Amino acid sequence: MRMVKKMYLVLFLLTSGFLAYQCGGNNEKETPQDNTSQTESSSDNSIVSLKGNPVEGKTIFGQTCAACHGVDGKGLPKLGKDLTTSTFVSEKSDKDLLQFVEQGRQPSDPLNTTGVAMPPKGGNPALTDQQIIDVISYVREIHQ
Repeated sequence: MRMVKKMYLVLFLLTSGFLAYQCGGNNEKETPQDNTSQTESSSDNSIVSLKGNPVEGKTIFGQTCAACHGVDGKGLPKLGKDLTTSTFVSEKSDKDLLQFVEQGRQPSDPLNTTGVAMPPKGGNPALTDQQIIDVISYVREIHQ
């Protein structure tokens, strides 16, 4: 009887090890994560290759951004910063600015100097990456 229990125990351990291997210990399970990274990289590359249209950007800016940054982009007191002379704008790439606009900035952020939230996408969740790139293109045109 003891020998039978040992055989069952060995069989159980072997089966458990095999199942553990199949459920997460092999490389096939990690492949989708690798593909996701490649997809994100491809997505980032396509964003970088988007060309902004400053004419469209001006319209979108007027509808979304002007409420805080003013129709001329020079900012409104205690709301939005002056984008025409902003070192933040001049030091960031289009990709960085796109990511910033998508995320926004909370009042608690140490880099927030107005104490007012910059909502994600300027408060317009419907904005696409292309539209944000258009706005960035417009801001680059008005930047001195």
